Amino acid sequence: FFLQTITGNFASVIHGLNANHLTDQVIQRSKRMILDTLGVGLLGTSTEVCHKVTQYSKIYSSDISSTIWGHLDFRLPPLYAAFVNGVAVHSMDFDDTWHPATHPSGAVLPAVIALSEAFSQKKKISGLDLLLAFNVGIEVQGRLLRFSSEARNIPKRY
Repeated sequence: FFLQTITGNFASVIHGLNANHLTDQVIQRSKRMILDTLGVGLLGTSTEVCHKVTQYSKIYSSDISSTIWGHLDFRLPPLYAAFVNGVAVHSMDFDDTWHPATHPSGAVLPAVIALSEAFSQKKKISGLDLLLAFNVGIEVQGRLLRFSSEARNIPKRY
């Protein structure tokens, strides 16, 4: 008799996801979410808070680098690129949301894009791989939200 933990079950489900799980509807909605997040993020690059984190993050350098949205003049290591781009998305607070309140794409897309840019030319990922990674990130966030007792009463607290 084998009893799998909640964490083990969660990890198995997430690990088992593949591009075949992406239905046409999921792909279309994901593309819309990605486009919306990129638009909000590009708008967010003009905010004061984004300028501050961009200036702060310039002190970090690395041979492995990722794009800072709206800046052609420099790149940052993936961790900092995801941070700066995530701040840009969230600084406008127009990014997508679901109930209870969370902003799924603004947390996931900057990380997925920054990591995808960090792969060597030999290991570049396809558009479908990017969509899968994006959806796995959204799925993880959604499941963690459902598991959270803190998240259940967010609307009542505000």
